[in-house]
Amino acid sequence: MARPRHAVQALILWPLAMALAFSGDAMGQTATVNGMTGSAERGKGLYRTFCVGCHGVLGDGKGENGVFVIGPLQDPLPRNFTLGLFKCRSTPTGSIPLDSDLYTTIGRGIYTTYMPPWQSLTPQQRVDLVAYIKTFSSRFKEEKPDEPVKIPAETPNSAESVKRGEELYQKTLKCFECHGTTGHGDGPSAATLRDNLGNPIKAFAFAEGTRFKCGSTDEDLYRIFMTGLDGTPMPSWADYLNSNQAWDLVHYLRSLMVNYRPEKAAGKQQEKK
Repeated sequence: MARPRHAVQALILWPLAMALAFSGDAMGQTATVNGMTGSAERGKGLYRTFCVGCHGVLGDGKGENGVFVIGPLQDPLPRNFTLGLFKCRSTPTGSIPLDSDLYTTIGRGIYTTYMPPWQSLTPQQRVDLVAYIKTFSSRFKEEKPDEPVKIPAETPNSAESVKRGEELYQKTLKCFECHGTTGHGDGPSAATLRDNLGNPIKAFAFAEGTRFKCGSTDEDLYRIFMTGLDGTPMPSWADYLNSNQAWDLVHYLRSLMVNYRPEKAAGKQQEKK
């Protein structure tokens, strides 16, 4: 027997109604970054203006523009905020990010994807956006972020360090299987990579730039090794590398970046401070 039209409509609209109800309950959500307090109420309008086209009304990554961002670059689909999983974090794998992590991502963007840097927004607007983005996932109500991963002082970038890093990359950790033997993202497993939702995802090509998805400095790259990029095949190596080994790997990957200039990175680090 066919369902009455109103029953079908109710089934279709129920997920939307539930999501909006949760969002409404969570509109008291806040965020705190650099002494600023963000308001989800204020962030909602900003989200609808700048973010909804890709990330969708429900924050599920299904905005009207989302289907167009794969393109020839094989960029990942827009982030599904409802899962509470984020690539760029200072917290260990499996943890929700700090408010400051989301704030930094909004301002910096995510390199090699269609997520741009939103430097045109004021700091207060960005922290308001963070507060609203947190309303999409119950994780931000139910969990507290873990303590950030500590980054020790960098060891000397020497030929010996680079050699040790090469051993880690090519043999011990087998990073080449995804990222390629020369860091061009063309390893034997690259074509098979999928994100946590089963969508194709491209291995990062270290040799083709000077930045990383989550930053531009040596410290940023160290952090990526130790936190992993949640929701992607890139794991955390925190249980497998000590700090000296992680710095050796940083130095080796820098040696693969044909356009890398240390003085430029130093300038960016100075700007970051």
